[in-house]
Amino acid sequence: MKPAKANGRSKIEFFGLSGSSPPPPRIPTTIAEFDRVLGGGLVPASVVLVGGDPGIGKSTLLLQASAALGQAGKRVLYISGEESIDQIRMRGARLGLSSAPMELAAATQLGEILPSFQKFPDAALVVIDSIQTMWTDGVESAPGSVSQVRAAAFELIRAAKTQGFALMLVGHVTKEGALAGPRVLEHMVDVVLHFEGDRGHQFRILRGAKNRFGATDEIGVFEMTGAGLAEVANPSALFLAERRGNVSGSAVFAGLEGSRPVLVEIQALLAPNPGGSPRRSVIGWDSGRLAMLLAVLETRCGLKLAMNDVYLNVAGGLRVSEPAADMAVAAALISALQDIPTDPSMVFFGEIGLSGELRQVAQAELRLKEAAKLGFAKAALPKRVAGGAAKLSVPLALALEEIGHLTDLVAVAAGGVKQPGRSPRGSGS
Repeated sequence: MKPAKANGRSKIEFFGLSGSSPPPPRIPTTIAEFDRVLGGGLVPASVVLVGGDPGIGKSTLLLQASAALGQAGKRVLYISGEESIDQIRMRGARLGLSSAPMELAAATQLGEILPSFQKFPDAALVVIDSIQTMWTDGVESAPGSVSQVRAAAFELIRAAKTQGFALMLVGHVTKEGALAGPRVLEHMVDVVLHFEGDRGHQFRILRGAKNRFGATDEIGVFEMTGAGLAEVANPSALFLAERRGNVSGSAVFAGLEGSRPVLVEIQALLAPNPGGSPRRSVIGWDSGRLAMLLAVLETRCGLKLAMNDVYLNVAGGLRVSEPAADMAVAAALISALQDIPTDPSMVFFGEIGLSGELRQVAQAELRLKEAAKLGFAKAALPKRVAGGAAKLSVPLALALEEIGHLTDLVAVAAGGVKQPGRSPRGSGS
């Protein structure tokens, strides 16, 4: 039915909220960790923006995903504005992808790129590496400028929506880790993914920051190898592979990233600093939350921490943002202060309030099942309210240590065996 016209202009047709639509079709990339973050695979006519530090592996990941789709019989166009065809082929040979059917091009001018899409009406995926190198004659500014990036992205997104192919854009990031260019770019796309990791670690985390077709905060874990990025199906076992359970200042946190439970080691180190200006250094956690937790430990538990430098690290390069890590961090700090290892068979999770109370967190069952699967025998968690015990399914092999206040955690976290030959720094007298 043709839309009605009034004064020569088309009217907008409105619909009610009731009704149903089938879920969007998916194109699996056959890389399970990538598909997990996307929500099950690529959606036709969707736009995905992938950002990350230089050299972290963005181009490698997208080349591997493009090759996997090509080998699955899908038409893939890979357009690079940063590398020549020979450079892309060299990386493909290093990754063992030389035989993958793909269409490669090196171009930056949209006036040349957009018409070329008409030659491949069956294209399932188009990769642009990177959006900051694209430019159009219609904007009088240098490539990479805010106006050029906005205009180039708009034209590419319109082509994807019109012709029905999935579009993946590589985006540069600023020194602070945010996506470079206009913030409107993140609003224009359907999915925003951040590729995180320290080049000193072999682990890489693909994290979903926005997803119109799936859950946000999902993560995919990869390991950088000589043959490219390898999937890590069980990241908990990998993050804990080098853990030593007989060292003070260490606690295992049963975390949750999206819908995936992940166990990681929280490490704390205290060094005496009588100078009156103690240092607080944090890697992988919120420094402001550490300052709050130190104040609660001092005020509510009487622990003497003010004259110590505090160093906190999330082992493996993972960045933890959920408040559920409070209890594990507190356990690691208490263990480091008392110089007594925590129970190596125990995991910790729970939020801590300013009065020192322990608060429950979401998805406790998933955390407990992951702990039991990896062989842990105990779990320290916030005390449940009356009637809550019947709602929580606890693995038979797991014993629960329910804690109501931070003062009770001091006894639990320091419940190990004192290391010989060392004097505790204690809670002070």
